[in-house]
Amino acid sequence: MPEYDSNMHIILFEDHLRSAFLPLAYTRPIGDLRFGIYTLADQWDGLLRPTAISHATNTTLQQAYPTQYGAENLLINARLIPDALLSNELSQLELGTMLSAQDGVVIAYKANREQAEKWILSAERQSNNDSIENEYNLLTHITDLFQKNDTAIDTEFKRLSYQRISAPLSPTVTVIGDPSRVFMEEGASVEGCWLNTTKGNIYIGKDATIMEGCVVHGPLGLCHNSTIKAGAKIYGATTIGPHSKVGGEVSNSVIQGYSNKGHDGFLGNSIIGEWCNLGADTNTSNLKNNYSDVRLWNYNNQSYQPSGLTFCGLIMGDHSKSSINSMFNTGTVVGVNANIFGSGFPPKHIPSYSWGGSEGFDTYDFDKSVEVAKRVMARRNVELSEAQISILRQIYSDSAHFRD
Repeated sequence: MPEYDSNMHIILFEDHLRSAFLPLAYTRPIGDLRFGIYTLADQWDGLLRPTAISHATNTTLQQAYPTQYGAENLLINARLIPDALLSNELSQLELGTMLSAQDGVVIAYKANREQAEKWILSAERQSNNDSIENEYNLLTHITDLFQKNDTAIDTEFKRLSYQRISAPLSPTVTVIGDPSRVFMEEGASVEGCWLNTTKGNIYIGKDATIMEGCVVHGPLGLCHNSTIKAGAKIYGATTIGPHSKVGGEVSNSVIQGYSNKGHDGFLGNSIIGEWCNLGADTNTSNLKNNYSDVRLWNYNNQSYQPSGLTFCGLIMGDHSKSSINSMFNTGTVVGVNANIFGSGFPPKHIPSYSWGGSEGFDTYDFDKSVEVAKRVMARRNVELSEAQISILRQIYSDSAHFRD
């Protein structure tokens, strides 16, 4: 384990690939994305135990995610995938030293306050003469969140269960595979279900619930206060973020948190933001009939681009919702605060603040969307802050040309 520096601040900085993580990165820094079980920031916090951890993100998000500087700062690329061995390497960096990948992408920089502020504010965050080059494991696109989720869950499972004893499973639970690959936190309720660990670990968070009749295949990260509803079928590698409810069939998907897919319907190879709701019998296609490469909306080019993936379902930004019996085509990308309803398949790119479906869209009124968001969040005892409203207003403005 690394020697912890109680005066160290960690700053997760973003680089030229920030737009590759839209639409989820519209409302949060890359470092606040959930990957595996916890967010990237939470994982670094657990590994390095800094005095503080913050983000260097775009101007819109800085009001809700301000950068905090210390006397000494460890600047880490927000796309860097955390692990214990890497945390050792980072903790031993000398002041003024930088790590970079072989393609020149900066991985980390140990800097005093003046150096850190100057480098963060620079137009191009480039490596310096003291840079040490090596190979590193980075997220390069939002689809990596489900593509690489099996390894991420495994890494987090080992860290969270290290030298700890799982809460006991009920005798009504059948474990297929190694029972030691199930870890359950205190307060969780798991009854009358099947847990299959032959292909991955299963983590069950504090006060989480798996109801009767569920069939769960690892790897799975079920976060605190979330529920897998009766009779659901869950296939790995899947993450269900905190305060979420999930039913039906889910495969290799990441739900960031505070979202519901409470009824039957299939969700596969997908990423769902926070405060989303998928209506009963919402279904996603994750494989084209001709098995060809899935094309995804590219926010930089404002066009559909090859993803290199055969399996890819739905990517949905925060606060978006679908009605009963909604259908999403392979590789559909939905922005923030979109409301989708009606028969047939909607377009594969649905801009933020769109209201409608296959027969056309109107603009979702901003003030009404805020009213709904406040109402939804209050159900989880969470308040929509003025900073978050300001972020949502900027997204509304920035996405207007997509809706025209």
